[in-house]
Amino acid sequence: MKYLIHLLRFFLGVTFIISGMIKLNDPMGFAFKLEDYFAPNVLNLTFLEPYALALAILVCIAEIVLGVTLLLGYKKKLTLWLLLAMLVFFGFLTFYSAYYNKVTDCGCFGDAIKFTPWQSFTKDMVLLAVALVLFFWGQAYIKPLAKERTLLCLTILSVVGCGIFVYYVYNYLPVVDFRPYKIGANIPQGLLQPSGKITYHMTVVLDGKETNITNNTGQIPKNSNGEYAEVIKMTSETPKPLMHDFYIEDKDRNSYFDEFMDKEKLILVVAYRIDRTDEAAFSKIKELTDKAMKEGYTVIGLTSQLDLAQNIIKKYELNFDFYFNDGTTLKTMIRANPGVVWLNKGTIVDKKHYNSL
Repeated sequence: MKYLIHLLRFFLGVTFIISGMIKLNDPMGFAFKLEDYFAPNVLNLTFLEPYALALAILVCIAEIVLGVTLLLGYKKKLTLWLLLAMLVFFGFLTFYSAYYNKVTDCGCFGDAIKFTPWQSFTKDMVLLAVALVLFFWGQAYIKPLAKERTLLCLTILSVVGCGIFVYYVYNYLPVVDFRPYKIGANIPQGLLQPSGKITYHMTVVLDGKETNITNNTGQIPKNSNGEYAEVIKMTSETPKPLMHDFYIEDKDRNSYFDEFMDKEKLILVVAYRIDRTDEAAFSKIKELTDKAMKEGYTVIGLTSQLDLAQNIIKKYELNFDFYFNDGTTLKTMIRANPGVVWLNKGTIVDKKHYNSL
């Protein structure tokens, strides 16, 4: 029992630390996911939307610190109570998402590991079961690894370390980019349908019994008499493109995608929402883009709010035009508003937060 408890304790603690670190690496991404939950058609908690980023950071830090204190054996009863509370909360969110099909990705491990809603709920239930075992049967085996003062110092250090890390990634982009638009990715290729077999799901009556079958050929099986089974239902899945909903259009919805993706020296100034952008950053962007255009770069802006972009162009005397793109795509592309992306024939060469220009 002692070794089982240590194994479960290690598993739960490490899982919480990894989950928290992946999300803390991209706090804006987790905040966007919380906004999805707060939306009117989901939990209808719109009053929490302005606080989504703060809540995202607090949840991530709490996950990491609880994982650390569990491994250290510090304040075990309080730690286990808080772990249970967090897992019940996460379980409710993932069950709600799965049952009502509201939010198709819980964001539990950010963009690094994708789960379907039911997979997310199953994962939370497994972790909850582990936490319950530790709470009811494992506390006697969880011993502090050092003196209380040392454990307190290590816990405080974990909080401070998380604070420094999240300050950096919020102001200078994530350290590790797990999203499709990472440096080195080619946008035109990412939008193509990937090669791969189609997966067929069918329900058939085979030898008098209803059977579910999955294959890559779409071939209907034969029964024991050599006759094809009766097909009740058949669906198919094709591999999804890595990227989607990326376009470059003017106010009349004329596309300029092919023209700009063929440029060897292209700079995209990305502001997914003008009404939430840091306007002061456009003074830096003005200086950067003017210099870039003298060096032969083509510069364009991308936003989901073309009507508001004109005010920015006039106010900061920008020498480039803005084009329309999907807001979700733009905030996936770069976690800065505004941010700057360099491309060479559609390949992302570099990305910078406005603080790094």
